[in-house]
Amino acid sequence: MPKQTFFNLNSSKQNRIIDAAIAEFGTHPYLKTSINRIIKKADISKGSFYQYFNNKKDLYKYVIDQVSDAKMKFLGEKLQNYQQLEFFELLRELFIAGIQFRKNFPRYSEIGDRVLNSSNKDLKNELYAESKPKSNDFFEKLLLKAVQEGKIDPEIDIKFTAFMLTEFSVSIVNYFFETHDTDNVDEIMNYVDKMLYIMKNGIAKGDKNVTN
Repeated sequence: MPKQTFFNLNSSKQNRIIDAAIAEFGTHPYLKTSINRIIKKADISKGSFYQYFNNKKDLYKYVIDQVSDAKMKFLGEKLQNYQQLEFFELLRELFIAGIQFRKNFPRYSEIGDRVLNSSNKDLKNELYAESKPKSNDFFEKLLLKAVQEGKIDPEIDIKFTAFMLTEFSVSIVNYFFETHDTDNVDEIMNYVDKMLYIMKNGIAKGDKNVTN
């Protein structure tokens, strides 16, 4: 996280620094990003940079956090329009909203893409570990509301199901990015539909009831 000195800056200067960081982190792989380019674009000295952040990684993680918050806010706003949908239709619309977020905020998406494609597995895992709780919390609230409204099975473990939804989401995006054209929305949604079908219907053949 930034030091308090960063938050003491006026919003214009904060935004200038973050905009410079977003441009740098969205253009280059993390290991090839440069503090010198960031401070030049932000028009601050290197000494000032270290008054605001401990190091490049500190700034990078803060930018990723801002991107994550922006996406959660975007999805939350979209969610208001989907309240009457069946639960799995709602999940599908949220995935579509996630794709729309990519189109509306391409600079954020460029950073997200670089995280997904990063060869720095330790940093990638560290970022996921810090961002996943936000996704889990988002899905927990969604699931709890669906249970209260009688839309899904009240016997499910909400925390575990939220965790599973987060893991599914990350896994399907990772799989798609590794093997497909990321601009092909129809193909992305084809995989989303396959995931939702399995979640809704399971993989057992015939009668879905489980007997002890």
